[in-house]
Amino acid sequence: MSKIAKNENSGAPSKRFRLDRTNAKLSGVCSGIAKYAGIDPMIVRVGFVVGAFVSVGTAGLAYVAIALIAD
Repeated sequence: MSKIAKNENSGAPSKRFRLDRTNAKLSGVCSGIAKYAGIDPMIVRVGFVVGAFVSVGTAGLAYVAIALIAD
């Protein structure tokens, strides 16, 4: 079973994107995206890894950009 990120007060997915540093592996980008979308962070992490290989590093650059710009 997958855990769905919920807003603590209402039970709904988060309406505002923020880095999730409590569940972070590197900088919290993937867990923040997962919390915003209401899906399992592992799905987003795998998507970034696959995207980094398929796009020859463009997904990695997008990850770094999000980490620097967000919060």
